[in-house]
Amino acid sequence: MRLILNVLWFIFGGFISGSLWILAGLILAVTIIGLPWTPAAFRIAGFSYWPFGKMVVHRNFGPSSLLLNILWFVFAGWWLALHHIVIAIPLAVSIIGIPFAWQHVKLAGLALSPVGKAVVEA
Repeated sequence: MRLILNVLWFIFGGFISGSLWILAGLILAVTIIGLPWTPAAFRIAGFSYWPFGKMVVHRNFGPSSLLLNILWFVFAGWWLALHHIVIAIPLAVSIIGIPFAWQHVKLAGLALSPVGKAVVEA
């Protein structure tokens, strides 16, 4: 079931979402200021490609990750999370879209503060 949901997700938007996160990671890597967020963008890209069967866990990196997450939240995180929530709401209305809505909610949480988190198999 997980494979079928991942394939449907990939076909109907996961490919675009993951590719855009890779592009964002490359743009962040080019700038010196954005370099600390590059691994987080690539982590979100991998999660955007195949989200079913994976979960986000917290890793504690201390005060530096807190500072990076605050800066990320102010400049990018809140509107990226809002984007995922806006997509999740109409998906959650239909019974078929509930699993996809849940993945968007997980992506919204990851988009709020990606530094200091890891994506692991569930």
